[in-house]
Amino acid sequence: MPRARAVAALLTAALLCALTSACAAGSRPAGGGARPAVSLAASDHLGGAPVYVAEERGLWSAEGIDATVTTQPTGRDALNAVLGGQAQLGVVGDLPAVTAALGGRELRIVADLSRFSDWRLLTRTDRQITGFTALKGRKVGVPQGTNVEYALSRMLASEQLTAADVTVVNLAPNQVTSALARGDIDAGVTFPSFYDAARTTLGDRYAELPFSGYTARTLLVAGPKATEETTTAVLRALLKAQREIAADPPAARKAVLAQSKGALQAGYVDAFQPRYAYGATLSPELLAQLEHEAAWAKTAQSLPGSADRAALLRHLHPEPLTAVDPSAVTVR
Repeated sequence: MPRARAVAALLTAALLCALTSACAAGSRPAGGGARPAVSLAASDHLGGAPVYVAEERGLWSAEGIDATVTTQPTGRDALNAVLGGQAQLGVVGDLPAVTAALGGRELRIVADLSRFSDWRLLTRTDRQITGFTALKGRKVGVPQGTNVEYALSRMLASEQLTAADVTVVNLAPNQVTSALARGDIDAGVTFPSFYDAARTTLGDRYAELPFSGYTARTLLVAGPKATEETTTAVLRALLKAQREIAADPPAARKAVLAQSKGALQAGYVDAFQPRYAYGATLSPELLAQLEHEAAWAKTAQSLPGSADRAALLRHLHPEPLTAVDPSAVTVR
């Protein structure tokens, strides 16, 4: 009898253990501990190089997330994907972020990922535009609503001109070259990835004016569907990618080229990626630039909303970057 009772006790204990395990398993989140999914909508491959290096090197999984990166034609399109709920995070230019803030959209600026200031005004030799002052009265093609439009405004302002002094023609980034070749416009400003195409298409007629008076910033922004946990994890992966870019620039360029899936040429990546300054920050310089752009956008695009420092500061979201690199957050 004692032996029978002992066996019965063991069987009862085993049954209780099995029931306890089953209940615990049933209480786990669906997916059995699957990594949280996060979607990123990006645009400029070089400005967003840390995103593409993270994708190529598989850095997301090391941070416990399952990231999906899609590339949009412009930062404006990437921003629309975030605001429309198709992506949780976006890699966009400073101007689209500013216009969204002025429009009262729910958008948080998480980090300034990179800076670039090597712009070109593209034109033709037969238009005899040898300085920005010669743009007065001319037709200028530009993708409106992007950083490129703001770059044009700074070119004009360098000679005390405004958009009212020229005829602005709204073109897609890849249409500027063909419009120049046909003679539909006298000059154009587009993304750097199209400079070589313009040079090749125009041949001996190609001319350009360099401009470094505007530093474009590539920002990581969070939309309404982004969580604090996944945003912080994304930033950790991007900081690792940043370090890999600094440690081995040629390997980083190969990673970005591979991730472009034929959209970029090796010569362009090799020439232009070194012209970007990488490093996730939230700085007073960023806030000052956002203020200047907001004031311009309110006048140029008749946008509502406040362009003052306090209003824009509310759109900065420093907590994720502070969690991974406190020294990178210097704005107050």
